[in-house]
Amino acid sequence: MSATEIAARHFSAALAEAAGAGHATDSVCRALLGLLVTKYLESRPVADVQSELHFVADNCDPATDFMFMRP
Repeated sequence: MSATEIAARHFSAALAEAAGAGHATDSVCRALLGLLVTKYLESRPVADVQSELHFVADNCDPATDFMFMRP
């Protein structure tokens, strides 16, 4: 099983559990993002984590190809 598959399984489980407890999806996503950043900061410098987050934010539109993709 790949790391992506493991993460997706746990993410789905967290969303389902949160929904059952009456929590909004946005709240769970925000909490998980905070945990992710905290974990990254244990082994990566702040600038590196910021760069990672900027990359994801700059490339989150599913209708737009990444800058390095070719047609």
